[in-house]
Amino acid sequence: MRFPVDVALAELVPLLPVGPRWWYELKLDGHRTVLWRSAETVRLQSRSGRDVTPWWMDVALAGMELPPGVVLDGEAVVPVAGGRVSFEAAQSRAASSPTRARVLAERHPALLVVWDVLALPSGDVRARPYEERRALMLDVLAGLPSPSPIQAVSATDDVAVAQAWYDTLADAGVEGVVAKLGSAPYRAGRSSSWKKVRHAETVDVQVVGFAGPVARPRALVVRLPDGRTALSQRLGARLSAEVAGHLVGVVLSGRGRTSKGEAYFQADTGLVAEVLAGTTRHAVVTVSRLR
Repeated sequence: MRFPVDVALAELVPLLPVGPRWWYELKLDGHRTVLWRSAETVRLQSRSGRDVTPWWMDVALAGMELPPGVVLDGEAVVPVAGGRVSFEAAQSRAASSPTRARVLAERHPALLVVWDVLALPSGDVRARPYEERRALMLDVLAGLPSPSPIQAVSATDDVAVAQAWYDTLADAGVEGVVAKLGSAPYRAGRSSSWKKVRHAETVDVQVVGFAGPVARPRALVVRLPDGRTALSQRLGARLSAEVAGHLVGVVLSGRGRTSKGEAYFQADTGLVAEVLAGTTRHAVVTVSRLR
């Protein structure tokens, strides 16, 4: 397995699936992060494959306690007052400079909430069923010092418990619930063996360009599920700064026009944005975050 890895994605559904061998996990509001423990160091990658180690150095240092060869998939989250998980705090960390990220880490240390193991010192385990991988993951995490900022996600095979999580924990920073088929291997990309129910109705879309200066883009251009390209509404200052950080070194591939005729800079950004589903019908897109 080579860095970076293509991650598994969950299909958005309105209701939790019910049936034999379905398992349910809390979906916390943070940043998708894969931890790689090599013989010498730890590297962290984002969902898009970007190396994000400098922004989550507190998690990387904790990962040095893992055996070399371990690769874990999970979510980097930032607890704040009262233990509530704050997506805004995670966004601030991700959008800052590495130097500023260290300051933020001292104020609010991050957790890596792990839900899967992709590799062990013995090799790649992605082909094994979810139930086996979860047992292997728990064994690996049991070897970490206690307490550790690397923790296993809560999981249950009782749909009533999962529904109670969904109904009662939104204020604690729980974004929703992910259901995983116990017999399924870890498959890159979106598949029917992983399903998620979220409180916000959103759609994940590919970022194909932007409008405005590279150093402060004012809007993104995204490819919607029906194939249209659309210009987003104006980005807030924090999200604009985060996008600008991702555009450093990206080669522009020319000028393009959206499906409505708006001009933009084309770029193979590799970024995925989360947009509010209700805003895409008429190609007026509201970006809530980068995934």
